[in-house]
Amino acid sequence: MRTSVGVVHAVVNGLRAGDDVEASDRGRVLAWLERTDDVFRRAKPATPEQHLVSYVVPVDPRDGAVLLVDHVNAGLWLPPGGHVEPDEDPLVSAQREIGEELGLDGSRVSREPVFLTVTRTVGLDAGHTDVSLWYLLPCEQEQPLVVDDEEFHRVRWWSKAELAAADPARFDPHFFRFLTKIDG
Repeated sequence: MRTSVGVVHAVVNGLRAGDDVEASDRGRVLAWLERTDDVFRRAKPATPEQHLVSYVVPVDPRDGAVLLVDHVNAGLWLPPGGHVEPDEDPLVSAQREIGEELGLDGSRVSREPVFLTVTRTVGLDAGHTDVSLWYLLPCEQEQPLVVDDEEFHRVRWWSKAELAAADPARFDPHFFRFLTKIDG
């Protein structure tokens, strides 16, 4: 197993599943990592067809509000993040992406992901599969942002009440499972 893939395998292996879906995805991802080293996106949008992504969810520790982006390509409210570069550690990807997309300091990103998803993509780049590791970033809502306007229509903080009242179809399909896991 390629060293960088071994790092990802160890991260996924150490992740505690929060529900049956995540447990199933974890098993599928571990099997995928054991049978191929071709897990990093080499060409946009989908080479290889399944590849790694790091999400970072900024959470205000005072009230649990989360910062999400209205993603141009996906047409959904998503956590900021992006593709893991070839041989890059997913944590380094998370730290890099949060700086590039929102100008936030990535050094405070959680050392380990808190959630794992396997998602068939939608929107402009639809048709491939993202294996996503979700990291947390404690961040107060007043923190200044430097937003990458080419990737996002909007960026906003969502309170727990706003999320509870929102249409789940406008969000990453796993987002509300993620919230359940971190609230538990």
